[in-house]
Amino acid sequence: MMHRLRLILSISKIHLLSKRKQTIVAALGVTFGISMFIIMMSFMTGLNILLDGLVLNRTPHIQIYNKIEPSEKQPVSVYTNSLNNNVNFINSIKPKPRLERIYNSQNILFELHNNEQVLGATPQATCKVFYLAGTNNINGIINGINAMEEVRLFNFKDYIVQGDVYSIVRKKNSILLGAGIAKKLSLSVGDKLQIMGANGTYYSLTIGGIFQSGMAEVDDIQSYVNLNMAQQILGVGRNHISRIHVKLHDMGKAEYLSKTIEKLYNVKALDIKTANAQFDTGSSIRTLISYVVSITLLIVAGFGIYNILNMFIYEKMNDIAILKATGFTGSDVMYIFITQALAIGIIGGALGIALGYGVSVIIDNIPFNTEALPTVKTYPINYDPAFYFIAVIFALTSTILAGYLPAKKAQKLDPVAIIRG
Repeated sequence: MMHRLRLILSISKIHLLSKRKQTIVAALGVTFGISMFIIMMSFMTGLNILLDGLVLNRTPHIQIYNKIEPSEKQPVSVYTNSLNNNVNFINSIKPKPRLERIYNSQNILFELHNNEQVLGATPQATCKVFYLAGTNNINGIINGINAMEEVRLFNFKDYIVQGDVYSIVRKKNSILLGAGIAKKLSLSVGDKLQIMGANGTYYSLTIGGIFQSGMAEVDDIQSYVNLNMAQQILGVGRNHISRIHVKLHDMGKAEYLSKTIEKLYNVKALDIKTANAQFDTGSSIRTLISYVVSITLLIVAGFGIYNILNMFIYEKMNDIAILKATGFTGSDVMYIFITQALAIGIIGGALGIALGYGVSVIIDNIPFNTEALPTVKTYPINYDPAFYFIAVIFALTSTILAGYLPAKKAQKLDPVAIIRG
């Protein structure tokens, strides 16, 4: 049995080496198909991870705030329901008066911190201000934050392009200024900035850092200060919290927990899935397109192998006749050609993995600098082992299938008919 197997392998080797050009072309078809699959999937999924990270790292799993909206039941409707045969038309319904701050925010924060599902919860106070530049007043928003928790939970430090994120912790009147505002006002770290609160009070703040999110509409208006400083600008007490940002251990539980929070505390709780529904759809479509294009490349490579092996059979008609005439069975002939296909798949697959990984490393080290993405220094690549595993399995499967049909045809050839011909 082992002798017969060695003989089949030896004949397959002779066939492959006798037609070196065709063998090389078939192997290169597999190589380029697999390498392009690895490169495209590594780059596209790396890009998706990058974009997801830019959005999700700074997006809380649950946002808690008060939402101004009309009451579901108007008083006049309640009154008319008790009367028979009355029809009341209500027009221009006004929203129910609600404070911007979250009622009983300290208790909510305490319970969230003690919830096993919650990784962390950090409060914010939002101020509408004017950035003063001579006679120009530029609209802006200042968020009061707990910098230590923002860094821990939302990678806030990665978005500080100049200065120190902890400057607002060390110095109360320090501000992390949006990059767009800093550019408009020609300001840098260490400069003074005059602002005016909504109540008309003026404040002088020292720029401790420049913040850049990569979204121009945010960087043109938004800045950050210490939570206590924001409450002072608003002219409110330390219990004034505009928003609470929550991060969970498991992001998948955000939708359920947000509904629970709404019912318990009578607030609006927005989960990350609802907040980023369009972005998630776009990410899924990009990944699907990547898989479709990449698998198409592998299928095309498989057809190339099939055509080459098919030509092998026509060129090896005499060899097949001699093999069968000397005692080789149809199964032996079929195994010879399948072995050739498998050898092409292994060689092409190994070269494809090496080429795909090498090109991916090169792309990963190409500088990529843009103001829109301050935290990105090179093109994103995802070195997921699953891509290499899929490539190997597909290479072997496609080459075996591509070799099986011609091999089946060779098995059925009649040696007498070939010799007569």
